[in-house]
Amino acid sequence: MTDDLTSLSIGTLSELLDARRIEAEALTRQCLARAEGVGRSLNCFITLCPDTALAEARAADARSATGQRLGKLDGIPVALKDNIDVANIPTTNGFGGGPLRVPREDATVTRRLRDAGAVILGKLTMHEGALGATTDNPHHGRTHNPFRHGHSPGGSSGGSGAAVAAGLCCAALGTDTGGSVRIPASWCGVVGLKPSYGLISTRGVVPLSHRLDHVGPLTRTAADATLLLDVLAGYDPLCPESRRASPGDATQPSLSGLRIAVLTNFAVETVEQEVTDAFAQSLARLCDAGARVETITLPAFDPVKVRRACFVRVEAEAAFVHGTLYQQEPGRFSAAMRGYLDYGLRLSATRLLQADRIMEEAAGALNACWDRFDVMLSPTTPQAAPSFDTIPPDNAGTFCVLANVGGYPAISLPMGMTTDGLPIGLQIVAPLDQDRRLLSIAATVESLLGAGPRPNIAIG
Repeated sequence: MTDDLTSLSIGTLSELLDARRIEAEALTRQCLARAEGVGRSLNCFITLCPDTALAEARAADARSATGQRLGKLDGIPVALKDNIDVANIPTTNGFGGGPLRVPREDATVTRRLRDAGAVILGKLTMHEGALGATTDNPHHGRTHNPFRHGHSPGGSSGGSGAAVAAGLCCAALGTDTGGSVRIPASWCGVVGLKPSYGLISTRGVVPLSHRLDHVGPLTRTAADATLLLDVLAGYDPLCPESRRASPGDATQPSLSGLRIAVLTNFAVETVEQEVTDAFAQSLARLCDAGARVETITLPAFDPVKVRRACFVRVEAEAAFVHGTLYQQEPGRFSAAMRGYLDYGLRLSATRLLQADRIMEEAAGALNACWDRFDVMLSPTTPQAAPSFDTIPPDNAGTFCVLANVGGYPAISLPMGMTTDGLPIGLQIVAPLDQDRRLLSIAATVESLLGAGPRPNIAIG
């Protein structure tokens, strides 16, 4: 058994905890040591909670000693993006000027993690207001990519992606409005799941867009993402966006006969050559394994128009959520965030309805194809992680937004590295409420393409 427990999957760690070959306290101490040691330069945590985390780990060990583990997450250290409430811990939402709120109770997802015995390590950095793809935060500092200091980890859940990749936690939660779980997963070489809309409650999460927001896990493997989904999914009567839905069944044990759609619509975007090559190689390997790939065009889907329509919706809802605070305390917001809120506050109803219609037509176009295909594949992002010294790409979420507007489950898996040693992600999208089937397919693809590499970071 490796001395570095943080390199192991949750499934393996859970087996070791079951057999009492390791203790949750020792695992938690390793994560905390990395977070306070080598992880400090990455700037992943806004708030680290060592005392409560160790107390929760010792409680998990006490349950294990009497054969009363609560499940596979019992004793597993996880961390949460800082727009997700943890009782009595400040929630900043990436804003400046002190906490946005200090909640009295946990978000629904936090409570479900606690009920499963997970150890809560703390709150993770994020792009300001969850509105951006770089996690270059003017109030809390830049979060660096574990594979290359000075490069973005993605956003808006950048701290979540970087922390999982660097072994500062065994899993993390992020939020995804237009790719904000999958972009960090792609750029940090981990797995990121955006579930079906309404499958995981967003109560106790600072909203960006009620219409587009999702909570999802970032993990090292697809199997670990499944473990998180099984704990987090479920109807919440106190969350208006929650649906009485099931994540479906895992019914795709192999790739033989899997019907894959690849959209020609994405050709309008500029894609780095190494991303294009990695995607072509991945498709070839899937075809060799028996999958059937067909390129199709969705006539009602313009990726650039849909991405911009999503942004219009997000700016309008951000102004709805934060407009009063902005008018009272404008200094809490950066110039860029103030610009987004100003636009949202003066946005006409006609323009918002036009944006909504663009999104609805795009989702409807893909809905019409699901009887012919099992999944849709694309790169997760058009590029690998950019340097902070370059202009941030405005198209990082181009391949991601269609899953948000349709509410479809989507996952990013590692699919190789650039010659410069930066991860590249593969996105798989499935029909609504086929989350478990998607995860089963993802696990099979993962076994074919290989798991993502660990960054070269010494143990703290």
